[in-house]
Amino acid sequence: MGNFSLAHKRIRGLVLILAVVMFLFGVRLVQVQALQAGQYRERAVNEMEKVKTLQAPRGDITDINGVPFARSVAATSIVVDQTQISNPVKVATFVAPIIGMNIQEVQEAITGTRKWSMVFRNAKPATWLKLSDAIDRYNSQFKAMSPERIIGFFPERSYVREYPSGSLIASLIGFVNHDGVGATGLESSMNSTIKGIDGKYSYANGYKAEIPGSQSEIIPAQSGTSIRLTVDRDIQWVASKAIADAVKSSRALSGTVIVMDPKTGHILAHATAPTFDPNNTTKVSLVAMRNPSVLDVYEPGSTGKVMTLAAALDEKKITPETVLTIPDKLKRSVKVFRDHKPHPTQRLTTAGILAVSSNTGSIKIGEMISNDKLYEYLTKFGIGVKTGSGLPGESRGILPKVADWSGTTAPTVAFGQGYSVTAMQATSVFATLANDGIRTSPTVIAGTSDASGNYTPSATRESVRVISSETAAQMRLMMENVVSANGTAPSAAIPGYRVAGKTGTAQRIDDTCGCY
Repeated sequence: MGNFSLAHKRIRGLVLILAVVMFLFGVRLVQVQALQAGQYRERAVNEMEKVKTLQAPRGDITDINGVPFARSVAATSIVVDQTQISNPVKVATFVAPIIGMNIQEVQEAITGTRKWSMVFRNAKPATWLKLSDAIDRYNSQFKAMSPERIIGFFPERSYVREYPSGSLIASLIGFVNHDGVGATGLESSMNSTIKGIDGKYSYANGYKAEIPGSQSEIIPAQSGTSIRLTVDRDIQWVASKAIADAVKSSRALSGTVIVMDPKTGHILAHATAPTFDPNNTTKVSLVAMRNPSVLDVYEPGSTGKVMTLAAALDEKKITPETVLTIPDKLKRSVKVFRDHKPHPTQRLTTAGILAVSSNTGSIKIGEMISNDKLYEYLTKFGIGVKTGSGLPGESRGILPKVADWSGTTAPTVAFGQGYSVTAMQATSVFATLANDGIRTSPTVIAGTSDASGNYTPSATRESVRVISSETAAQMRLMMENVVSANGTAPSAAIPGYRVAGKTGTAQRIDDTCGCY
């Protein structure tokens, strides 16, 4: 009886302890399910649901008529849950030819234990549809739970940058890098405008990875602002072909053509050669991607003579009919300056000096005004200062201060050497002569359109008078003689049209001696 009583007491004790434990468990269960249910539910959601950035499509870059030079195209990245691939070799062999990839590459992407793995980044949406349809047809021959079925592939929305015109205007437009950020050209300098505002989306998080197919948009992405250029694609095509042909025929290293509306400053064409295809930049050097029209400087040579003559005309030191005695060589300081061809001493008018592009004649005209005045006119024409084009990396060119001029600088400057300009600056000089002596800063931006299509034109460009309208008219008439039968560029004449121009060649500097 004693042992039975002891056992009975122990059982009662265990039952009591068990009852206490069950009571405490019940209290905790009520606490969790009733009193703290919201708190635990929120914690579970926070641990399972994550938020990620939703890429915004970049705005378009178009020509003046809306023809796209750069645009963002919807793409589909194909991802996979590796844990759902039971036979990587078999699946890779099936999938690879459908999406146009190497079997080994697909196999590597789908093999492992990650719940998210990239198979094909930025594929065309049609590629995903093709794969999805093929998988559906393949799986239709098996039961729902059959291990033979192919599962685990999912699509993700993305964007790729496309350049429909290829290399036509690449140095101006530029391109974006693999992260979709502008790398060169307008894509870079206007990146903050074009890129838009990213959105957000939520997704289910499993084993520290995004579960494919679980995405849900929270904040829609806003498309970037589109840029409308002043460039006309048709004019651009003609200019691009012309400079490519000229560079090839002359065996030059490079060349640039800029077509500008003198009154508005609008750049109608901007062509460089050689160029590159922004759709495929993997093997293109950074040097080839730069924009030489505003980055590279060169001595203008005889094209610079128009500024010397315009300055003297504007200061009333000469007229187009003024006759000067022109030898084929002149000594100034320690240097002898020569015309490009030997000739007996001539009597030439100002117009004749420009027509035959006489170096000695330009020196004589330059000496009619002071060095300070010549420098002043050069700066008014935009030499040594940025044009205001807004293009990335624009150079000021090189124009030494008058205080730094030597005894040979003034005569050298008079015929277009001793200072350097960009192609954009040179274009602006001749546009000033065409615009009755008013220099309007160049631009390639006509306006912008927001995501809703609301267009805002760019502000009117700043203008400054450089020379009088009378001087500009005189210069244009004299420049018509340049393309006449007696000038240096008769081949530039166009029957039925008035053409004004100026040829120019500059001597190259020999770095070994610091001379030309």
